Amino acid sequence: MNYYLGVDAGGSKTYALVTDENGIVVGKGRAGNGNHQTGYDQAKQNIAKAVAESLDQAGLEPHEIEFAVFGLAGADRETDFNILRPMISELGVPRHEVVCDTMIALRAGTSRPYGVVLICGSGTNSAGKNPQGEFYQCGGFSYLYGDFGGGGSLSVEAFRSVIRAWDGRERSTLLTGLLLSYLKYDSVSDMFNDYLDHNKMPPIDSAQLVFQAATQGDAVAQDILRHQGEELGKSARAVIQRLGMQKETFDVVLAGSIVTRGESKLIHTQIESAVQMVAPEANILKLSIEPVIGAVWMAMEASGHRVSQNAYDRLKSMKEFKAINLEKRV
Repeated sequence: MNYYLGVDAGGSKTYALVTDENGIVVGKGRAGNGNHQTGYDQAKQNIAKAVAESLDQAGLEPHEIEFAVFGLAGADRETDFNILRPMISELGVPRHEVVCDTMIALRAGTSRPYGVVLICGSGTNSAGKNPQGEFYQCGGFSYLYGDFGGGGSLSVEAFRSVIRAWDGRERSTLLTGLLLSYLKYDSVSDMFNDYLDHNKMPPIDSAQLVFQAATQGDAVAQDILRHQGEELGKSARAVIQRLGMQKETFDVVLAGSIVTRGESKLIHTQIESAVQMVAPEANILKLSIEPVIGAVWMAMEASGHRVSQNAYDRLKSMKEFKAINLEKRV
């Protein structure tokens, strides 16, 4: 029996999953931040912890894994791979591959070996692979390098919209009451001065307030979400055009909490409009399973083992990592 390891390491969590060739889960592990760009030592420790937990539950040693795929946030440039490949090699899995986390999300979201993925969680990233196997990544390097969006940007947009409404530069917004309540301030003045005096930044999870306000009909919040959608649409269009996929039939996979949550219709509308303009045969869909499952499928394929229908169906049926029930090995 062959065993495969998939790892999904992002800015807030790291998942590791071990399955056999039939897609039966025999081990899982979980840890925190796995992005080396926000803390090398912490990422290394968390990736190792998640992998060790998954192997311990499976009753396997690293050398017993047939193949492993590590989908890592921050695996963007050769400079990153020069850091990450030695880190992952230390884990002792003989046959493995390190890829950007965009690729495991894409593989988890489509049945085709090519397509486009838009990730919008704490930050944003976009990438694609065409039928010829060519890869292109657009973004993923922060606002300074052209990006906009994700929880980090939306939390700032919510905060500054409240400030602008307070000082008279913007329309009034429901975000004011929501943000003051969330951050526990009595007035915008108190919040403004405290943040300015202590060089604070709004917490990333305050991005959820934009969705709450938009759902209640707030025009300011709705404009923020439309802008997010427009930016993601531009990224998708750039990837499609760079890879020459305008006439192809493929999936654009949406991954990350900002684009997979139920209240994200305003974002989706903008993405769909941008994609349809350049690739009318493309299909927009939300990622409905954990990207770590895509890493397992990629590990199977990289080893030369075709993903069986049973393995595909069994793993695709798992919607949430926390809901995985381990099955005893036969």
